[in-house]
Amino acid sequence: MNDTALHAHHVEELLETVFTEREQGRDALDGVLAHAAASHAGALDRGALAGLEAAGLLRLDGERVALTEAGEQRARAVVRRHRLTERLFRDLLQLSEDATESQACELEHILSPEATDSVCTLLGHPPTCPHGKAIPPGRCCGAAQKTVRSLVTGLPSFELGTPARIVFIAPRFHDRMDRLASLGVIPGSEIRLHQRSPSYVIEVGETTLALDPEIAQEIYVKRVEA
Repeated sequence: MNDTALHAHHVEELLETVFTEREQGRDALDGVLAHAAASHAGALDRGALAGLEAAGLLRLDGERVALTEAGEQRARAVVRRHRLTERLFRDLLQLSEDATESQACELEHILSPEATDSVCTLLGHPPTCPHGKAIPPGRCCGAAQKTVRSLVTGLPSFELGTPARIVFIAPRFHDRMDRLASLGVIPGSEIRLHQRSPSYVIEVGETTLALDPEIAQEIYVKRVEA
C-alpha cells in the first residue's frame, strides 16, 4: 500500500472518530483526542486536526471540533461502510466479534460506492449495526429498483408460510428486545409468518404469537434453505 493510500485511510479514521464522538453528544477537542488515542484511529493530535481543518474537512472553534459539509459526507461514507460490513460478517458469515471488527476496519477503506450499495441491498438495508448504532442510509435505501436480490428482508415483506430465520432485530426501545427474547423471538430462531393484518402472526416453534406492526418492522429475516 502506498503512502497516499495510507494517508487517505488515516484521514478517514480521524473523521470517523469525530463523527462517532458527535453521536455520543461529545464535541470537546480533548475528548476527541482521548477517544482517538484509545481506538484504531491511531495518533491524533492538534496538528493533525489543524491539517484536516486546512483541507476543509473540519472546523476548530476554541475547544470544540465539528465536521464541515465535505468532512460530514466523507465521515458518513466510512461509517456506513464499516457498519454494513459488521452486519455482513456477524449476521451472514457468523464470524466472531474480534474477526468482524478487524475485517470491517479493513473494508471500510476499500469498498466502492457500488459495492457498498450492493452489500446494503443484500442485507435488506439494515438500519443499525450489530451494536445498535445507526447505519447512515445510502442511495440504494430509497431506490425503487434493486439490482441485487436481498438475502435479508424485513419481516413484513417476507412470504407467508415460508420458513425464515431471524438474522437480527433492531428495536427502537431496548426493553422490546427483552420481551421478544422471553417469547423465543431472538436472532437465530426459525419462524413462519402466517398473517399480516390486522396484526402480524408468526409461529415460533410450537408457539403462535401476534405482533404489533411497529414491532414486526424491527425484525429482519432470511429464507431457510432446504
